[in-house]
Amino acid sequence: QVQLVESGGGLVQSGGSLRLSCAASGRTFSGYGLSWFRQAPGKEREFVAAITWTSGNTYYTDSVKGRFTVSRGGAKNTVYLQMNSLKPEDTAVYYCAAGGTPWAGVLPGYWGQGTQVTVSS
Repeated sequence: QVQLVESGGGLVQSGGSLRLSCAASGRTFSGYGLSWFRQAPGKEREFVAAITWTSGNTYYTDSVKGRFTVSRGGAKNTVYLQMNSLKPEDTAVYYCAAGGTPWAGVLPGYWGQGTQVTVSS
């Protein structure tokens, strides 16, 4: 059974930084994509960033390019999302997800419980 546990959310001022972590367990993730999505109040869940576990290829939605960086740990199966230059419009619940190819429109099959990120102006 795949488990994804996010941490690192919180309240930050506009222009600040946060780093989210996602601890993944329950299977080997070689060949998988691990991704981050977010959902703001009243909006649909949207793709933010992803990394392929084996090759380390990264993908980003346009609105976070140059500000967010997705990376992965080794033996601990941890995925990170470093978020810099945060804006109020980045406020959302952030979800870690595994599987699929969300950068190509195929949604993941596994989801974490989410962590709240709030950016104050």
